Amino acid sequence: MDATRATSPSGTDLSIMPPNSRARPKASRKRRATAPAPLARLRKLCLGLPESHEVEAWGEPTFRVRNKLFAMYAAANNHHGGGRPAVWCKAGPGNQALMVQAAPARFFVPPYVGPSGWVGIWLDGAVDWSELADLLRDSYRLVAPKRLHPMLG
Repeated sequence: MDATRATSPSGTDLSIMPPNSRARPKASRKRRATAPAPLARLRKLCLGLPESHEVEAWGEPTFRVRNKLFAMYAAANNHHGGGRPAVWCKAGPGNQALMVQAAPARFFVPPYVGPSGWVGIWLDGAVDWSELADLLRDSYRLVAPKRLHPMLG
């Protein structure tokens, strides 16, 4: 083999190919398109709200606006999640009881913040991500400065 010629690991002569089309070794396994993990989707929804930011607290990602908490992720593998991934968010007065009573398979009273009216939403199974986005937006509104509300659209 000529020492001046570039070859790929598979032996393809790269010196005769345009630089943008250089052969790359193919992966031995095909990748399946999978849905994003619940935390990735939750993070996208929360961080899409005006001036929101993420802070790790109590070993979990929390989502805040002006350092006021509006949502908290609860992983399945720790005591916050109780074996299932979930998000806890602030709910308006009376909404927690209505939601938990109407759909106990989807909503629950979370530990610690439940007595303050927060609601837990399970993130396993068939999650209605559009509804979750609305609930997160409502939670955000409850803690965000009023001047940020018009930015929600």
